[in-house]
Amino acid sequence: MISSKDRGLGIQDSVNSGAIVFPESGILHPEHGFRVVITGASGGLGLALAQQYLKQGAIVAAIARRKELLQALAAEFPGQVHCYALDIRDAAALQQAACDFISRAGLPDVVIANAGVSVGTLTEYAEDIDAFAEVMEINVLGMVKTFQPFVALMRNAGHGTLVGIASVAGFRGLPGASAYSASKAAAISYLESLRVELHDSGVKVITLCPGYIKTEMTANNPYTMPFILEVDEAARRMVHAIERQTAYAVIPWQMGMIGSLLKILPRWLYDRLFSRAPHKPRKRLSQPH
Repeated sequence: MISSKDRGLGIQDSVNSGAIVFPESGILHPEHGFRVVITGASGGLGLALAQQYLKQGAIVAAIARRKELLQALAAEFPGQVHCYALDIRDAAALQQAACDFISRAGLPDVVIANAGVSVGTLTEYAEDIDAFAEVMEINVLGMVKTFQPFVALMRNAGHGTLVGIASVAGFRGLPGASAYSASKAAAISYLESLRVELHDSGVKVITLCPGYIKTEMTANNPYTMPFILEVDEAARRMVHAIERQTAYAVIPWQMGMIGSLLKILPRWLYDRLFSRAPHKPRKRLSQPH
């Protein structure tokens, strides 16, 4: 644990929520920066997104479970990071983190629900039921719990952007990835519903559907991953899409073309082609970042 003497950034553990917060000392004042909240910020895409915004001078609320990696991010960008070590399945912890960040830095300009997990699943195995439940709870309900503390405040303020990281895996059901595909399809529909609910409120809702990105989540996939992006490049393109206020974007665009083709394939042809596709290995869940 970093002491209060290190860079002037003391860290506290919240007994009630499991959140870790940085006291105000050393944190930029709200008027000095763009404010961004990112879940899953300790690794992979979430970390790359946080770094992209931090390099631009933003104030970032970094949310993840891995405290030591959040501390490393704060040390890399002193004075810009508010860290909250919590599990996004814990709605109370997210509420407390949101209130703390708003009280210290102000209402965020952008909230990115990025945290997610992926694992191979097969319905025939009873032991996979828990994996199904966990994937849905993190990838779908975790997104809802991330946005919930900010929606009414952003609506009242008349501005703000909510960004959900979905996936091209949500376009059609992929064999061996039924839990993941179902969760991302649900996320896409949820984000569309939220966008319609907030229409004309001044609050934007953005759906980002990445293809393959080089992270821990894809490292052991036993199949070809077309148009795979380095994580920093994927994050750069996502930040650009958010800046453009694009309501829906597939990254990279080539995967959007493939996704569009998959959507229009007749069921009999899709079934025949993908019944032969390799499956993601069944194993323990990839831990959320």
